[in-house]
Amino acid sequence: MNKTVIISVLLLVLSFTGVAQNAIDISAHVDVETRTISITQTIIYKNESNTTLKDIYLSDWNNSYSTKTTPLAKRFEEEFSTKFHLAKSEQRGYTVVTSISDETKTELEYTRLKAHPDVIKVILNKPLPPGASYHIDLNYCLLVPDATFTDYGFTKDENFDLKYWYITPAVYDGEWHYYSNKNLDDLFIPKSDIRLKITYPSNYKVTSELDFNNLEPDLKNRTQTLTLFGKDRIDTYLAIEKFPTFGFVRTDDFTIGSNIYEREVSAPEKAIVTDRITRFLAQNLGEYPHKVLLVNRIDYQKNPLYGLNQLPDFFRPFPNDFQYELKLLKTALKKYLDNTLLLNPRKEHWLSEGLQIYFLIKYVEENYPDKKLLGTLADVWGIRAFHASDLDFNFQYFLYSMEIARKNRDQPIATSKDSLTKFNANIAGKYKAGVGLNYLDHFTNDINLSQQITEFLKAYQLKSVEINDFENYISSKTDKNIDWFFTDYIKTRKKIDFKISSIITTEDSLKLTIKNKRNNRMPISLFKLKNDSVIDKLWIENIQDKKTISLAKDSTEKFVLDYDNVIPEYNQRDNYKSVNGVIFNNKPLQIRLFKDVEDPNYNQIFFMPLVEFNNIYDGLTLGTKLYNKTILRKRLNYRFSPQYATKSRSLTGSTSIFYTHNLENQNLYDITYGITAGYQSFAEDAFFTRIRPSISFSFRNDKDFRSNATDNITARYVSIHRELGEDASIIVNEPDYGVFNLRYTHYNPGIINFSRFNTDFQLADKFSKLSVNYEFRKLTKGNRNINFRFYAGLFLDNKTDPNSSYFSFALDRPTDYLFDLNYLGRSEAAGLFSQQIIIAEGGFKSQLEPEFANQWMTTANFSTSIWRYIQAYGDLGLVKNKFKNAKFVYDSGIRLNLVEDYFEIYLPIYSNLGWEIAQPNYDRSIRFMFTVDPQVLLGLFRRKWY
Repeated sequence: MNKTVIISVLLLVLSFTGVAQNAIDISAHVDVETRTISITQTIIYKNESNTTLKDIYLSDWNNSYSTKTTPLAKRFEEEFSTKFHLAKSEQRGYTVVTSISDETKTELEYTRLKAHPDVIKVILNKPLPPGASYHIDLNYCLLVPDATFTDYGFTKDENFDLKYWYITPAVYDGEWHYYSNKNLDDLFIPKSDIRLKITYPSNYKVTSELDFNNLEPDLKNRTQTLTLFGKDRIDTYLAIEKFPTFGFVRTDDFTIGSNIYEREVSAPEKAIVTDRITRFLAQNLGEYPHKVLLVNRIDYQKNPLYGLNQLPDFFRPFPNDFQYELKLLKTALKKYLDNTLLLNPRKEHWLSEGLQIYFLIKYVEENYPDKKLLGTLADVWGIRAFHASDLDFNFQYFLYSMEIARKNRDQPIATSKDSLTKFNANIAGKYKAGVGLNYLDHFTNDINLSQQITEFLKAYQLKSVEINDFENYISSKTDKNIDWFFTDYIKTRKKIDFKISSIITTEDSLKLTIKNKRNNRMPISLFKLKNDSVIDKLWIENIQDKKTISLAKDSTEKFVLDYDNVIPEYNQRDNYKSVNGVIFNNKPLQIRLFKDVEDPNYNQIFFMPLVEFNNIYDGLTLGTKLYNKTILRKRLNYRFSPQYATKSRSLTGSTSIFYTHNLENQNLYDITYGITAGYQSFAEDAFFTRIRPSISFSFRNDKDFRSNATDNITARYVSIHRELGEDASIIVNEPDYGVFNLRYTHYNPGIINFSRFNTDFQLADKFSKLSVNYEFRKLTKGNRNINFRFYAGLFLDNKTDPNSSYFSFALDRPTDYLFDLNYLGRSEAAGLFSQQIIIAEGGFKSQLEPEFANQWMTTANFSTSIWRYIQAYGDLGLVKNKFKNAKFVYDSGIRLNLVEDYFEIYLPIYSNLGWEIAQPNYDRSIRFMFTVDPQVLLGLFRRKWY
């Protein structure tokens, strides 16, 4: 045995016999055919607290896949994913623990926590005093889950991508920090010395961050056994692949292993990029304590660079090498920080995520200072006229963080990661934290914050650390008061919003008043401009409501708040003020083609040509839309859309203006009021004018933003005036009318459990009516869809023409006298458009008699799965008209639920009419639901993120 091997063996023995820290020894056997890993494991757990322990908690996150009711399964449901719920039982993973014992081989009592089936509580045979270590032996078998759920697990290529796969102790620092897997990649693990001995088929290769120790082939069993070792480790990632996908680049600082791919980037280019990245990491984050940093494509795919670089390969505005560089950098930054900064990744995630974005910003500033947000598109004719083409690449972090704030869906970035919505957890929170650190960097101009952060990371490398340590460290280095950053900016939803109220010119000075429109203590930068060039900059602090400062009179022409866009300010449109006080000198009017990113230098109006197929009466409509809506949502929105209909040869169009009050930290979060008006056709040579003022109140659970449940109260008045031309194909007997409408809706759009309840009250000159609607959908554990809807409508008073059913309750196709429903052919009695169905009022699919009810009606609609998207449906109802007995109606058939609520086909089979499928012209009885509104379709995407 040579000297090197002897030394390695001695070090290995010492690491597991000493009590310096935690140690984990794993012996694993991989069976590819059964997707199982049999493990014998030893955990040496050191009590580093001041408390005597009677039990130890272990994280067994492989077992989080075991049932459809685990916290992981519920997480998938909350984010509108059915992939886990619909999966076959053999696709889900679990852990079978056969024994847990101490060093004397005495069995230890253990139990899985009821609320956390992936956490094991082990009761010790003897108390564990502070500073002492406890020896635990485990024997267990893993069934590795399918990788389709979280990208980790057993892949379709019969490879293993493993993360959090073996059992680990939880962290104890006076209290136990254990929690369940929620697909957030945030297991809190104490650092340990890890020894892994793994046996696997000889045609596979293992890739790990752990140091290679020994490889022993077994030709007889066609296996090989690999021994790996790592000191002070928390990473658990392991790849077992038939064809290795990782490439390794050795640099002067450390080795990076990566399987992140970017087309047409050569090996030499990758080596140059990798060397630049490792040098940047070492300089800014401290010397890496391990030999290899493993960066995998799954980590990047879960947290990509959101934006234009996610466009398809054929339409990418950034060079391939630049995209590869930022992919590698972003993922390496996260991995580097995760492996060295031992924060609680669920409770204190914002710091490591903020540092990741902060250093991404610094890297681009240093290496690509001229890179634009739109990349090469910024130089394309037509596109370069947009304000978006002027913005720097790093502006995207402000843009994404403000996107959610303008929607009033932002959360404090100190919120526990599992309580954040997907958009806040994956994008906005990280970006706000990174932008905030950059804001703090500019504010603390008496120190080099970037250098101080580097020193902090070096000082606390591989040490248990909390947010308070970072706050105390940075606060001790600067003379400025930065409490606002850790209180108002990090721990609250308080927005930054200032304006220059006034400028008063005296003989030798300027008195400038700045208003803080929000209740916070955050500072704002003030720039002095002359000929659109900066001549000075100063920071204004401690603005309570208003603050007036006196400045010496000089050549300044304009004052601007946050001119360099460093501060994530909610509204930048009132940051400009000219010294001479002329309003158009503050912000000139700008008219632009198409929606753009908001430019605070101008008062912007946008116009957009409109080419639409309005409906079969207007045919092709041509026009334009004038509006003020930008990429980021505004409180005040107006729109004016004149159009010319080529078929009806008439001028149509609509206009609207709405204002939204965003309310924070209470259940009532939105009050919107405004008015819409429009002139459109509803039949051939028949037009209606609709004027609709309204106000709505929206409620949600302000303590749980992840809850999809919302309540809405809307009051509106709908005024309808109709005009019939000489060639009108419809006869209107009812006079023009106005209806006051009050509506309450409770909506909980879960993908496993869905419910909606609404009441609707209407009052007009000749009638008043009340209706209730309740819908319930459930996807059972047996993967059966159950859908139920109940509707009841009652006329409180009805003085309308008894020969007209225009205002009556409809059994299958409402007349829609309020013009709310998106009919393709509103007044069609025959043809394809007449077969469109919108589930409203009675919700029947067959056309039965009586079609309408002028007294009351109650119906129930039911459907359930037959196979995949094929369902059976049935409807029952009672229809009551004046002076007639109530009539019982029913129908049944097949429902092709292709995209629920968006594209469905109904095939009637049996009803009051008999066997409809055997009757003539059956094709005319087929009904379809089809939604063409892009905003409605975008809801399929938004619901997963917001």
